[in-house]
Order: sequence, then structure tokens, then C-alpha cells
Amino acid sequence: MDFLNQLLDSSQVPTFTAFLLGLLTALSPCPLATNVTAIGYISRNGGDATNGYAVLWRGVLYTLGRIMAYTVLGAILIFAIREGTDTFKLQQFVSEWGERLLGPALVVVGILMLLAEFVEIGGKFGFKGGRLADKQRGAWGSMVLGLLFALTFCPTSGLLYFGMLIPMSAESSAGYLLPLVYAVATALPVLLVAWLLAYSVNSIGKVMGKISAFQKWFNRLVALVFVGVGIYYSAMIFL
Repeated sequence: MDFLNQLLDSSQVPTFTAFLLGLLTALSPCPLATNVTAIGYISRNGGDATNGYAVLWRGVLYTLGRIMAYTVLGAILIFAIREGTDTFKLQQFVSEWGERLLGPALVVVGILMLLAEFVEIGGKFGFKGGRLADKQRGAWGSMVLGLLFALTFCPTSGLLYFGMLIPMSAESSAGYLLPLVYAVATALPVLLVAWLLAYSVNSIGKVMGKISAFQKWFNRLVALVFVGVGIYYSAMIFL
């Protein structure tokens, strides 16, 4: 962290500064916790234990979710600042409600993942818990997770994004590009782990394919992590 701060202090290139701000955000306590949770989610089996590239694809979609959130919000704020609009109320609204929604959202997602493992809904609708589990383990859930986690600003990430990145972007000729660079940097730890898992899973896929019981318990553990982290953040905010 100290090394990154030193680089940030000496950086004169806006794109490099945006990248460093993203790395600092990723390594801050709150975003780091969400990234660890995201790693657990995308590393869950998507139905084929030998397909490590599916894990990599979920990592890419998680990154795309963060890019969408940061760039769209950044574009709105940059445009508003350049037009002379006071964006403080919008920044305050996003920070406040993003922080409040993170905990309950994680609890709900965790409970849904647990239900998908245990609940079977039969009948004329032909809908079973197994299908819900497969859908939840699908790649698009990773993008939604990226969107959700990106918009949950804690004090540190809010300061880096609203207090440093956006004002710098509004003054830079490459302004609209900088939130994108920032977003990629915030997701870099998850993307790197997904890349490593892709090759690891492919190399041990035949073994993992025979250990379905381990995968089931791992899925449940990830769901419990979601619930636990969600309860923790809810207690921090509401209590």
C-alpha cells in the first residue's frame, strides 16, 4: 500500500493515476472483502468441473460488471461537473444507499444459493432446485455481482472515486476513459485469481470431476460466506 501511495504521489499521467487509484481501492478493507467474496462465487462449479475456462469467463464478466457501474456513473458525474452542476447530493446518495444495500443484498444472495442446493420445487411447472443452482452458478450472475459490489462505496473507496478520480477525470482530456481504467484495476485481483483458477482447474479437472461431494460442500461454504459477510456489513451500518 505504501509503495502504491508513493507511485500515486509521483504520477503525472492521468491514466496511470486512475489505475493506481483502482488498485488502492481493490486493496482497501471493504472492497477487498467483496473481492474475496466474489472469488469464492466465481470459483464455484458451473456444472462442469473440468471447464476451468468457465471460471475465467465469470471473472471477465465480473470485471465487465464493475466497468459498467463505474463508467456509467463516472460519465454522468464528469458531464455534470463540466456543465457546472453540483454533484455532491448525487455522490452522497450513491455512497449512502450503496453502503446500506450491500449487507442485505449479500444475505439474500447467500440464502438463495443455499436454497438452490437444498430445495426442490416439483409439480406442473417442472422447476427444480438443481436448475436454479445451475442458473445461479451461471456466468451472468458474476456480472450482476460486479455491478452490485462496484456501487457499494465505503468511506475509503468513496474518497478515492468521488474525491480523487472524478475531479481529475473532469479536468482531463481523457476524462471518460479514466473510470474504465479505474474499474479494471479494482477487479484485477479477481481477474488474476480467475485466470490462475482456469489453468489449475483444467490441470486437475479429472480429479475434481470425481469429488462432487467436495464441490457441494464448497458451494454451501461460499453461500455461508455471503450470509456472514452480509450480516457483518449490516451490523456495521445499522447498529
